Amino acid sequence: MVNNINPIVAGSETTGRYLVLFREDAVDAGMQMLSETASINLSGEANSPIVLSTLGVAVVDAAPAQLRSLRVSADENSPILAIEPERVVYALEDPELGYPKLMRSLTNIDVTADYLKGYRDAVNQLVGSLLPTEQGQLTMKEVDESVATWGLQATKVVNSCYSGQGIKIAVLDTGFDLNHPDFIGRSIQSKSFILGEEVQDGHGHGTHCIGTALGALKPSQLPRYGIAYNAEIYAGKVLSNRGSGADGGILQGIEWALANGCQVISMSLGSPTKVGTPYSRVYEAVAQRALSRGTLIVAAAGNESRRQRTINPVGHPANCPSIMAVAAIDSQMQIAWFSNRGINPDGGQIDIAGPGVAVRSSWLMPMQYNTISGTSMATPHVAGIAALHAQATGLKGQELWNLLVRTARRLPLPSEDVGVGIVQAP
Repeated sequence: MVNNINPIVAGSETTGRYLVLFREDAVDAGMQMLSETASINLSGEANSPIVLSTLGVAVVDAAPAQLRSLRVSADENSPILAIEPERVVYALEDPELGYPKLMRSLTNIDVTADYLKGYRDAVNQLVGSLLPTEQGQLTMKEVDESVATWGLQATKVVNSCYSGQGIKIAVLDTGFDLNHPDFIGRSIQSKSFILGEEVQDGHGHGTHCIGTALGALKPSQLPRYGIAYNAEIYAGKVLSNRGSGADGGILQGIEWALANGCQVISMSLGSPTKVGTPYSRVYEAVAQRALSRGTLIVAAAGNESRRQRTINPVGHPANCPSIMAVAAIDSQMQIAWFSNRGINPDGGQIDIAGPGVAVRSSWLMPMQYNTISGTSMATPHVAGIAALHAQATGLKGQELWNLLVRTARRLPLPSEDVGVGIVQAP
């Protein structure tokens, strides 16, 4: 038994609130302990805890001195298993161009849609044909994308007879452009966990990720870029239009997805970690509880590496052992120069890889489409393909995880970089 707060996020950006992990069958007892021992207000006022009963987690606004009085223990008799500071998390943006940030700045300038499209095409031409990566290779191999994106070809999605029919995928991100023409008539459930902001995406990152995982079989403009085109879309806005959020909103999004029976949760978000940083006990317990309920969580490994100079460890929360951490590869089947590595021995491994360099997908109107890079782009490839496997086999949770690992295409690259290899469709 210990009597302190897990210092897991020392040096990281935090909100001042705390995550409290309860034993699954002891949420009420844990809340009572917060009230009686730590004098935390449970009255329902603005600063009262957010209680996620399904996950067994509370987000509390408390002074550290209040929480030090609590007895935290892994003992099965203790209602409180862990306490951690709540972290600030971000959309993992394009490491090459910072493109979403650029587009947000352009929205404050009086420019036409034609100007934006022309600018986009010019930049994408430079990136796709001229700009070398830090490894000295072209960003894009010569790939025919007239019908389908290179990522859908490399993962054999184009050869699959499955569509994700009957499967629910939750994408927790910056929301979704509900007016995008490629998604007319689709089953879309949405909810915002960002105070004062609607689900409507004002950033672009969430719309791009939803497009990869769940885009149309026949978009209004080729190439095809979406995978599970008949799956049900659950768009959870856990990051603001500026691309930032907090653990509490993400955990609320996970609970919402579980309550709606989503078999797959895709999270292209996170915060950087350092060598030696342990994974979050709260997120690990949440991921284990989700797997036991038949829900697989996949998350981006992070874009903090610059491989000619430095390689960084898998970020939070993808570094949890029970969250499938996704690395990014390019069209030449090489590790992306920005993709993080499985460095920390206590969790933090890369589990699988997906296409993550020069990935075309849906974007905010009027642009409609955009091509960007990141482990954020690799993650929805895995999520969408997981839905295809779920439809094909009926498997879910840990069994679905095992199937994705077993069917991945092996690559002649270190497992610390790409895990078992590149995800493959059934």
